[in-house]
Amino acid sequence: MKNKWLKGLVAMSLFGLLAACGGAGTSETGTGETVVDSNEPLHVQFVPTNNDGTLEARSEEFAAYLSEQLGREVNVTVATNFNTIVEAMVAGQVDIGIMPPAAFVQARNRGGAKAILTSQLGGLDRETDLPVEGEYRDSFRAQILVRADSDMQTIEDLHGANIGALAPASASGFIFPVVEMMNAGIDPLSDVTLVTVNDIPSGITGVLNGQLDATFVFEGARNVFNGAFDNYDLMEDLRVLHVTEAAIPNDAIAVQPDMDPALIERIQEAFINMSETEEGREIIGLWGHQSYTLTNDSNYDTIQYFIDRAAELQ
Repeated sequence: MKNKWLKGLVAMSLFGLLAACGGAGTSETGTGETVVDSNEPLHVQFVPTNNDGTLEARSEEFAAYLSEQLGREVNVTVATNFNTIVEAMVAGQVDIGIMPPAAFVQARNRGGAKAILTSQLGGLDRETDLPVEGEYRDSFRAQILVRADSDMQTIEDLHGANIGALAPASASGFIFPVVEMMNAGIDPLSDVTLVTVNDIPSGITGVLNGQLDATFVFEGARNVFNGAFDNYDLMEDLRVLHVTEAAIPNDAIAVQPDMDPALIERIQEAFINMSETEEGREIIGLWGHQSYTLTNDSNYDTIQYFIDRAAELQ
């Protein structure tokens, strides 16, 4: 049973892997210093929280913005899942990745990514699960949602439940809630059934229609996706069963580790400036980001424990 489940995860991780598109070209200067060839396009990739039909148009806007800011051609692609962007960064097929935190750490551990920025999220009132205007946060937590009329009251009540989960590289959609279930004495391989969903709205839909007993999401997801469910009020029809104790660092803007430092500075400036215009704020709304600040790899070290703990399932 365990081997069958793990083989499924491996197959899911490999599904949708990008065809090689090549990273930015490099050339040697007269001093022997390696620099990025500005005649080559930069390849950017991100993981969407939801494909609502506007991704293609907004991705083109994002590519045009970065191209103007950096003075070179930029191609933007959408990762099919969390594992895809990890493999693409490690293979050098993507120059800039807008990466969920656990996916970034996995790519970093394999020598394929370096964090240069971290995203800022809007403030959140953890009592009401609603946004707080004018406040920002550097981290978030995972939630486990159930129907409002569910008999389950604590994480221990998940025994025997069908639970919606994202790819194993997702911090809030898999790693953190799975580890906290393990710490609560629940074996994810035998005590529950983890059902892979494509995105958070799919997991929410499964709970609402009774196909799932619970689903993993990031905190505040009910408010973020409320407008996508015409016949439901997610704040009323769903309930937060559990909030993870551990905080998860926000998404990383990561680049190839050997990228030219001068280009890195220009990329940092371009992302930071996006939050200063209405057009830019609409673009970064693709990922629910509010703004960006400088960071480094060490700010994501806290995730390693959870990755290692989840790896015990193997």
